[in-house]
Amino acid sequence: MNLTKGAADPRVRPVAEADMRASDADRDRIAEILREALAEGRLDAEEHAERIDAVYRAKTMGELAPIVRDLPAAGGPRPAEADHGYGPAAPAADQNLVAIFSAATRKGRWRVPARINAVALFGSVEIDLTEAVFPQQRVQINVTSVFGSVEVRVPENITLRSSGSGILGSFEVETHDAEDRDAPEVVVNGFALLGSVEAKPRRGAWIRDLRDRLRGERRERLEGLRAERHEAMAEAWAERHERRGEAWAAHHALRDELRAERRERMDQLRADRRERREERRERRRFG
Repeated sequence: MNLTKGAADPRVRPVAEADMRASDADRDRIAEILREALAEGRLDAEEHAERIDAVYRAKTMGELAPIVRDLPAAGGPRPAEADHGYGPAAPAADQNLVAIFSAATRKGRWRVPARINAVALFGSVEIDLTEAVFPQQRVQINVTSVFGSVEVRVPENITLRSSGSGILGSFEVETHDAEDRDAPEVVVNGFALLGSVEAKPRRGAWIRDLRDRLRGERRERLEGLRAERHEAMAEAWAERHERRGEAWAAHHALRDELRAERRERMDQLRADRRERREERRERRRFG
């Protein structure tokens, strides 16, 4: 009796994990890792777009793995991060902004150091923190304005304090306490001599705005890629359906043509048979 009849063939090897076909869930998981990497600043928009395109073109797990090889895995250990775009991170070096008969500006998305020194001598300095990232909770801005101006703009949902004075000038800081106790705190110190210093929140600007906008843009890009993918699949299905319809039409046409030829041959055979039968009758009648 053959007891190994149902055993698997030892020559058949299992498929390697890298050669396993990737599912939509696998691609979405990799896309989520890329989304988080873009939000954390590990990838710029161009790199993110290139990798997302590679994700949705990948066929196997082995093609997906290299795309996120240099990024933290989803659910793995990550640097602590708060909801508003600030949290523990490596502190940035102190920054000096000096404007002597000129202008100095710092704005956009940038990492705010723990200390900023701003000096305006017959010039102007602008410090915009509305789109900045706060690696630490407390930021101190030391300002000196002599026949110049220093302007500081902060998000609406952080704490703003001051400890300065104006000497024949203006030192105006609109102090503000954030509702979140863990929100960053910006302290403006210094003096204005025949100059001006102004610091206040920008209404409607929140720290989370930039992240929400980036997430919205990424979501739109992903939805666009999914829509393009579905459209391509629909076009491929329609083309395949059209080819199948053409093949069936050709098959039916050939079948009808063959049936017509067979019917014509049968009719011809019947006609020949009737003609021979009539000839035999005529020979019998006159024979």
